[in-house]
Amino acid sequence: MNQMGDQLSISYAEVRSWHRPLMIMVAAMSALVVVASVGLLADGRELLQQSVWAKPLKFAVSFVMYGATLAWLIPKLRRARRTMWTIGTVFAVAGLVDVGFIAVQAARGTYSHFNAGTEPFTQIGQQIFSTGVFGLFGASLIIAIMLLFQRIGDTALTWALRAGLGLAVLGMALASFITGWTSSAGPRTVKDAYGNPVPLVGGHGVGVPDGGGMPITNWSTTGGDLRVPHFIGLHSIQVYVLAVLVLTALAARIGWLCGERVRAQLIGVVILGYTALFAITAWQALRGQSLVHPDAATWTALAMAVVVTALLAALAISSARRSEVAPAGDGRSPSAPPAAAPTPSRPGG
Repeated sequence: MNQMGDQLSISYAEVRSWHRPLMIMVAAMSALVVVASVGLLADGRELLQQSVWAKPLKFAVSFVMYGATLAWLIPKLRRARRTMWTIGTVFAVAGLVDVGFIAVQAARGTYSHFNAGTEPFTQIGQQIFSTGVFGLFGASLIIAIMLLFQRIGDTALTWALRAGLGLAVLGMALASFITGWTSSAGPRTVKDAYGNPVPLVGGHGVGVPDGGGMPITNWSTTGGDLRVPHFIGLHSIQVYVLAVLVLTALAARIGWLCGERVRAQLIGVVILGYTALFAITAWQALRGQSLVHPDAATWTALAMAVVVTALLAALAISSARRSEVAPAGDGRSPSAPPAAAPTPSRPGG
């Protein structure tokens, strides 16, 4: 049990050993969270009926979580350590550049994504921004591949990290390579925070233009939106590691969870169910359907995913509990000591 706790425990000394460039990025993103939160309340400027600071806030929070996860993970990779340190640095630099551009554009009251304006700063920024997106995707992909050849902690944690980073890469790919291809809105002209016209090309929406969506996330309420599966995929690694933490904590009180195999099986169930959610929301978005207005097909797919996940979890738990009580089959309590063997009498005794 101590080994299970040690593999996920965090001390101050260990935090100091985390990937430093990524931690610098996390610190910068944390500062941006504060700035954007204040701006959200104090700055009345809007882009597409939403605060100019909503996008920087979303990106900053996301990069804090994802960056801290990578900063913790990379020092634990034992193979190609120098290469992995470099890859982590590439991710940190790309993240700072990309989110920095988003924040600067927000402060200027204009758009960072899909902005086809002819202003020099915007044009140069768009080129750098696009390059940074590929840097983020490439770095995550390489780390995900390296995880396939290394074991970190027990089986449950290893598979949580592999599957989480793999699904995060798929979420990035969905946003990076499909964004703009599925939008039927085409080029359009909108107004910036000062009422000036700005040409936009592409968008996250499927069948509808971006804008007028949910609070904070701005996910469309009228059509499909690829940001939904992108978000679900990107943060799968945090969900899976949290599940490992919960199972590890419960194992201290629940005997049948002490086995490494049963925890790995339950993490597998979590991975399967969460991946199904990712696939269903991506399928829903690509059909031009809003997350908040699912049709019968979407409800059916969700119901099937829930039922299958619940059944697999029940089977894993049932098997683990049967294994726990199996030693009682000989009529003795599992904790009872074995009966002492009779002492043979000596001849003539």
